[in-house]
Amino acid sequence: MSDSSRTADDARAAFQSCKSRDPKDQVQFYDSWAENYEEDHTLMSYRAPDLAVNFLSDHFSGNPEDALVLDVACGSGWVARVMVKLGFRLFVGVDGSKGMLEQAAQTGLYQDLKLALLGPEPLPAPPDTFDVVIMVGALDDGFAPVSVVRELCHAAKPGGLVCMARGDHRATSSHRYKKDLERELQLMEEDGLWSPVRVQHVHRYMQDPHEEEERYITGNVYLYRKSSRAAVHS
Repeated sequence: MSDSSRTADDARAAFQSCKSRDPKDQVQFYDSWAENYEEDHTLMSYRAPDLAVNFLSDHFSGNPEDALVLDVACGSGWVARVMVKLGFRLFVGVDGSKGMLEQAAQTGLYQDLKLALLGPEPLPAPPDTFDVVIMVGALDDGFAPVSVVRELCHAAKPGGLVCMARGDHRATSSHRYKKDLERELQLMEEDGLWSPVRVQHVHRYMQDPHEEEERYITGNVYLYRKSSRAAVHS
């Protein structure tokens, strides 16, 4: 169980403790962080799951109970728990950390959970299958590469929604990643794979865990609809 006496200083220390950008090091870090992950993020006023899910729900026109959701970088199952409150019921989760997947399994919300390190390994999801594909976090330098967004699109049904949320961290590498990401999103639009529904800029995405003062980083929630012509044909 997590240590309920943890403080904001403990949370900052946890965020700062993994400096490696090696994927295997990242997995080991998240395995060890899994039990305290949500508490530490809450202490840093992490709003991304609620921001992304509410934004998605505002633009979802189907019956949420019937929607099949692919939760990529699902972590502890936080996003699924928020989506359940809005009527969603069918979830498949993917994450690179076995420890995080164990936490997600304890929610009892997922029909299936898959272990995969995105980038080195392909997204383990069949094409043209999911009504909703959502990825909150992990779109940053040292985590999932920009190329993953095409895999998210492939997994969605034609006409399905793809929702992605990421914070604008202060590191130069994060700014480069954002530039590369938005270039890729634009190229996919030009290729006719999807069309933008809306992009929401968020001023208070979460507290900056690398600052002692209570400063917030900004973020973005991206929402795209897969083209009805973009089905993957074998």
